[in-house]
Amino acid sequence: MNLREKEVSDSISVSSELIMPNDTNPLGNLMGGNLMRWMDIIGGICAGKHCEANVVTASVDHVTFSSPIFLGDVITLEAKVTRAFNTSVEVYVEVNACGTDGFNHRKTNHAYLTFVALHKETMKPKQVPKLKPISEQELAMYESAPRRRELRLILAGRMEAKNATLIKDYFKRL
Repeated sequence: MNLREKEVSDSISVSSELIMPNDTNPLGNLMGGNLMRWMDIIGGICAGKHCEANVVTASVDHVTFSSPIFLGDVITLEAKVTRAFNTSVEVYVEVNACGTDGFNHRKTNHAYLTFVALHKETMKPKQVPKLKPISEQELAMYESAPRRRELRLILAGRMEAKNATLIKDYFKRL
């Protein structure tokens, strides 16, 4: 199978949600679990478009909670593939919120999620198309993805810290 290289813009996914009473805690703030569910969904849609396959969530990096999201706010979730590896992709999801009137616009959350592409018949991991970053921001996220991947592998117990050459090299340069 010959997979074509895709640009980041080929797979960007965007979704909006209105925060309703059943989405909030007793303080009137969006519950974190609901937000993480929506981030996983939009990330999976984005990854699936890039991979042209069904995908499963392999990991979710640290999710920031920078600013509360209130009852009645509108959130916009934007997901984009930042790096394609062999059978997995890293997806960056950013969440912005504002009032229904469009005021008080703010970035509230972000996270990196990793998804693995699966063959439809065998449900085994399959190779994914490569990613072609275009903008400077896309290139910066693309180039830093292998370090984030090493950290994920260390935290998951799948790599020993002493073998994390990219992370060590990064800190040597600081």
